[in-house]
Amino acid sequence: MRTTIEQADLRNLEELMKIERECFTAEAFTKEQIASLLRNADVVGLLARVDGEIAGFIIGAIEYQIRARVGHILTIDVVVKHRRKGVGAKVLQAIENAFVERGAKISYLEVRVDNMAARRLYQKQGYEEIEPLNHYYSKGVHGLRLRKQLRPTLR
Repeated sequence: MRTTIEQADLRNLEELMKIERECFTAEAFTKEQIASLLRNADVVGLLARVDGEIAGFIIGAIEYQIRARVGHILTIDVVVKHRRKGVGAKVLQAIENAFVERGAKISYLEVRVDNMAARRLYQKQGYEEIEPLNHYYSKGVHGLRLRKQLRPTLR
């Protein structure tokens, strides 16, 4: 099994939407939202291929907060048949590296409280749960905000 990471772009939009709908039914981004994100210069979109097949993707934005740039992961999606094989960790590390290259010192994201698999992945990758988000996804569907201090990778 060979996993590669590459830039996601509008040519991948249909496949990305299929994966987004598989991963997030009611909370999925729309096709227009993903297209708009991929056109934005402050957004990083990466996809993972396993043996040539798109196995997952991640989209994040560089945001400008007081005195600092931060990376905000907006969605991370892994096709069901490729889960628990390291794909999520690989795209997460790749986007963190892209954030660092763009000057971000912190990465943050939101996750559903009941998504224990994702929470375990983020914890293993060094994210800390910092804030509860009541009714974040919809009424009665709560989230958590997580944060990670980014460090430049040595090459």
